[in-house]
Amino acid sequence: MRKAWLVAGLSIGFCLCFVALLVVGTFSAASGLLGGDKNGAVGLAKGAVPAKYQPLVQKWGNLCPAINPALLAAQLYQESGWNPKAQSHAAAQGIAQFIPGTWATHGIDGDKDGDRDVWDPADAIPSAASYDCELAGYVRKAPGDPTDNMLAAYNAGAYAVIKYGGVPPYRETQNYVKVIRTLEQSFAKPVGRVEPSKQAAGAIYFAQQKLGTKYLWGGNGTPEQGGRFDCSGLTQAAYRTVGIELPRVANDQYNAGPHPSRDELLPGDLVFFSDDLTNSRAIRHVGLYVGGGYMINAPYTGAVIRFDKIDTPDYFGATRVTEDGARALPTDLPKAPEA
Repeated sequence: MRKAWLVAGLSIGFCLCFVALLVVGTFSAASGLLGGDKNGAVGLAKGAVPAKYQPLVQKWGNLCPAINPALLAAQLYQESGWNPKAQSHAAAQGIAQFIPGTWATHGIDGDKDGDRDVWDPADAIPSAASYDCELAGYVRKAPGDPTDNMLAAYNAGAYAVIKYGGVPPYRETQNYVKVIRTLEQSFAKPVGRVEPSKQAAGAIYFAQQKLGTKYLWGGNGTPEQGGRFDCSGLTQAAYRTVGIELPRVANDQYNAGPHPSRDELLPGDLVFFSDDLTNSRAIRHVGLYVGGGYMINAPYTGAVIRFDKIDTPDYFGATRVTEDGARALPTDLPKAPEA
């Protein structure tokens, strides 16, 4: 029995030392992280916009100086979650969530096929960009950031922006501007290095305590579930311990912050896996990166939480979780109407 305790103790000690070496080594390799050019054109992060909509977002996101592709993507994601059949309780329709009256006035025939169809992303996405640019024109003389003012006009109306000389003092409007500007960072391809996470160490500490725990599909770690987790349940619980509330599903967690490249990963980054490398909405698995090419992973039924390598053919990308990024994620997206 004493021998078993000794073996178990050595095993746990090895795991903790392994994590510590990976974390220290990876942070050391990432010295100079804050360098890099912060200027340049705004591109889209890999796979963040579903491939079938990416050309439209890239093209129409450059319609006027007040918008960019990542900002337009953030608006569309916040409105509908990329669901072209979404419909809200307020009768907002389609991927851009136009209400009928606004569509009648501002909808355009984006694909030049002779009609203006709010349910067709080829019309709705161009119309969203066109409407943004119209609003930017209305408030172009207001003091402050032109993009913030455009977003405020989208939420509260151009008159309010003009009246208050910028973003009006309405909590809902100020929150809307912050949410979209934060989500913009998640859809933008990083220029230069991504700042390190301040909460990463705490999230890793929690996850490493769960090494060896049996996987449970749908597991949230509750006492009734024996403290067991699935992949996104583990990452959600890990970040909850440091005050960040992530969505429950892996593909929603992807938008909780900016996306470092593979060679810029740091401990605490979420790493994602998918059978479709062109669409973040198809992500099916997530792990918690610990450095050195390894993650803490709750893999599948019959396995235990363990260290696994991230470099597999289905590796999709990574997210550096931020508190603002997690807060900006939509929690109640509109659904498609039932047939």
